[in-house]
Amino acid sequence: MKKEIAVFLDRDGTLNEEVGYLDSLAKLHIFPRAYDAVRLINGSGMKAVVITNQSGVARGYFDEEFVETVHARMREMFQGQGARIDRFYYCPHHPTEGAGSYRVSCPCRKPEAGLLIRAAGEMGIDLAGSYMVGDMPKDIAAARKVGAKGILVRTGYGSKHASLPVTPDFIAGDILDAVVWIVRDRAK
Repeated sequence: MKKEIAVFLDRDGTLNEEVGYLDSLAKLHIFPRAYDAVRLINGSGMKAVVITNQSGVARGYFDEEFVETVHARMREMFQGQGARIDRFYYCPHHPTEGAGSYRVSCPCRKPEAGLLIRAAGEMGIDLAGSYMVGDMPKDIAAARKVGAKGILVRTGYGSKHASLPVTPDFIAGDILDAVVWIVRDRAK
């Protein structure tokens, strides 16, 4: 069976505006060009998969049910614009903040690659042929750990990284610029 190619997408600062901790649906503002980017991913036959750290759960700012509510709302918003996010994966943990079972160093928190590996297993994804798009060096580091290409966007925290501990395969102005580059890269 042929494996799927995915574009793994960071959430906050990549698909939607970075607001610190997204603890209210009123704070959810999708970048307008994100809809075009996800439609382009869909049209190219790749999977659009969100991979996001949500340590606000560990810190007690919101619970996992709220994270699921945000993802359901995002799915609706993208569908309303003719775009499809195939799956959402998130890490609710933090290694030093929070309490109980959420305060833990885990393999799912970026820069670790646990969520990408889980998605690959559940969705039949070829990690080495896939891409990770995000606004932080940890997004690029997670991609490197599984052999995927990493693209840094200059939205969210991406504009604050003058020097990077890992070198991205491409630096894009925003999510749409990143996906246009990915489509061209796949055509080579």
